[in-house]
Amino acid sequence: MMNMHVPASNKAVDSTRKAKHAPMPPASTALSALWRVALIQAFVKLDPRQLQRSPVMLVVELTAILTTVLCFIPDTAVPTFVAAQIALWLWFTVLFANFAEALAEGRGKARADSLKAGSDGLSARRRSADGSYQVIPAANLRKGDVVRVQAGEMIPGDGEVIEGIAAVNEAAITGESAPVIRESGGDRSAVTGNTRLVSDWLLVRVTSNPGESTLDRMIALVEGAKRQKTPNEVALDILLIGLTLIFLLVVVTLQPFAHFANGSLPLVFLVALLVTLIPTTIGGLLSAIGIAGMDRLVRLNVIAKSGRAVEAAGDVHVLLLDKTGTITFGNRRCSAVHPAPGISAQELAEAALLASLADDTAEGKSIVEYLRKNYPQPEPSRDVLSAVPFSAETRLSGVDYQGRSCRKGAVDSVLNFVGLQRGDLAPALSRDIDNIAQSGGTPLLVCADGRMLGAIHLKDVVKPGIRERFAELRKLGIRTVMVTGDNPLTAAAIAAEAGVDDVLAEATPEKKLARIRLEQNDGRLVAMCGDGANDAPALAQADVGVAMNDGTQAAREAANMVDLDSDPTKLLDVVQVGKELLVTRGALTTFSIANDVAKYFAILPALFAAIYPQLGVLNVMQLTSPQSAILSAIVFNALIIVVLIPLALRGVRVQAASAAHLLRRNLLIYGVGGIIVPFAGIKLIDMLLSALHWV
Repeated sequence: MMNMHVPASNKAVDSTRKAKHAPMPPASTALSALWRVALIQAFVKLDPRQLQRSPVMLVVELTAILTTVLCFIPDTAVPTFVAAQIALWLWFTVLFANFAEALAEGRGKARADSLKAGSDGLSARRRSADGSYQVIPAANLRKGDVVRVQAGEMIPGDGEVIEGIAAVNEAAITGESAPVIRESGGDRSAVTGNTRLVSDWLLVRVTSNPGESTLDRMIALVEGAKRQKTPNEVALDILLIGLTLIFLLVVVTLQPFAHFANGSLPLVFLVALLVTLIPTTIGGLLSAIGIAGMDRLVRLNVIAKSGRAVEAAGDVHVLLLDKTGTITFGNRRCSAVHPAPGISAQELAEAALLASLADDTAEGKSIVEYLRKNYPQPEPSRDVLSAVPFSAETRLSGVDYQGRSCRKGAVDSVLNFVGLQRGDLAPALSRDIDNIAQSGGTPLLVCADGRMLGAIHLKDVVKPGIRERFAELRKLGIRTVMVTGDNPLTAAAIAAEAGVDDVLAEATPEKKLARIRLEQNDGRLVAMCGDGANDAPALAQADVGVAMNDGTQAAREAANMVDLDSDPTKLLDVVQVGKELLVTRGALTTFSIANDVAKYFAILPALFAAIYPQLGVLNVMQLTSPQSAILSAIVFNALIIVVLIPLALRGVRVQAASAAHLLRRNLLIYGVGGIIVPFAGIKLIDMLLSALHWV
């Protein structure tokens, strides 16, 4: 059906659209406030009850306490001044780690605080059983309650419109300043709490209990203290605890070796040595990495219901992408004109432009845009045109202007208008029409004053740059599958143009679900996005399901992520964030373990040189003394956490390459670098301490 005016879905938002956020305070002011809060929280987090979430840093705090106590016990082998420095740097190590975590939490809490402020004192007009309305605090609403919201009022909670139509400003949640239309029925019935009506009224059925709304999930997400550890973090914690126990055994056995050689190692040195050897770097940054990863999703306006989903996004092997609005714009656009034999392209363009100037549909506007760009010509004012609007009966539209009658529309409709049969068309024009249809496009005929001038090719245009994005995903080992309800011929044509790896045509809910299960049975993780009730089964089955915020309630409940901007292309960004999270954690873990190996071989020769003179040949760094070796290692151990905080918060950039290439790259940069950096760093600190006569 030609030119039927259907409101454009939010899912057709161009991926290049940028959200417009509310004005923020000056960057320097916001940053200084963030740092002050993080610094205070670093001391608050010294509470062992909070540190027990990070076993490695809890061990560091216990050793700091022990070393502080040892400062008051005279020891001829270790001057009190040196012992005090060791204790001080141990405390700094814990504080720096706490500061990194607090800084990551603080980046999101600023937004959470503004959202909380917006919900304070919010009231709701709840409908009673007798049909009357009672004003109650929004916090008292329960799932199933029905509320009435007037223009200018805030929607008190997540819900579904059951009556009315209104424009809603969702800037408080999505950051997008343009109001959106919400109405009962269809895929635009979902509304989000703390958004404001700018016109008319709505009757809304609440779909969440207190603490379960989109706003509550966002606040819980950005407040790092409430973030649950993901399975990968738990596994890494177990590894770090294991390494800590191993190095504890190593350090405990050093004293017997020293006694066997008629020597002795000061307890302060052994305690400090334990801290330098255990994986304090990754132990101090692990929580900050996870929180920062979740925070990057929040900045994308994506709500993750669990950290598990974010990590799964980083391991995804297959992406199921809806064609309309994700791969294509969703509205048919003019892509070419085909003049009939004996008709020039310019003559066809002039008639097509006249027939489209008064056409306010998306298709009509795209024809005007295409002709203005490719066939520039003088245009009459719309005021002097006698428009013939599109109707379902005629299936054509156009204008009457200065005695001319120009029409465009569906093939059969235009043929009927000029009194011709399909067989009366010129063979060349008939072939053009067939080729347009076979390629998945829509042919429109154009006529003027009873003459057939040619055809217009309308097609669902593939978004610019999408082919390159799919190529990047392919380099990362991710396969893309386009999901569409089109017939196989049309789907194949669009898939070839977009550069996807596979296509699922004539897709039904059962077909989507079966395809996801097939991929999962082969050991692959699957991600998909959707917005309709028919997408709910597939969203629930997928390892990463991203639902559109303006989609149906069923889709949002089935998915484990919700995109507040309702931009389906965001799925590609979600995968990128997940990969960055995993790669950052892996890179810093590699660096931390390599650090420990380097420090082990850098410190022990200097520490045992007096007891075992033969180890002097291994003291390649020529550290000044055992005291200097230990103190230098402790200082380096603390400062390296500070140096790596920006990397932990920003994340390691993931290049378009295979997993094997990424592994080799990380081993080279963070593995080899983790071995070299401690040697250089400890030596420089040793030289500085000696020059200052602090050891």
